[in-house]
Amino acid sequence: MTRHEVVSPIPGTFFRRPDPNSEPFVSEGQAVGASDTVCLIEVMKNFHTVAAGVDGTVVEFLVEDEDVVGPGQAVAVVDDGG
Repeated sequence: MTRHEVVSPIPGTFFRRPDPNSEPFVSEGQAVGASDTVCLIEVMKNFHTVAAGVDGTVVEFLVEDEDVVGPGQAVAVVDDGG
């Protein structure tokens, strides 16, 4: 099991879903591709997508919806099967 941390590229607010009425982009235990969106980071009303970065399975999220995160902070973990 090789764990890959998905990190926030910028400081901002973490969101797991595109809007309050939608399902999360991905859930724990779900398979993802490297380019699949895992979350959004919002700063000053601009939303930036964050991709998984590797093919694998989402193991866990390390922050909660609407938590403030810093640049380089791990927000999720993906097992790339290695």
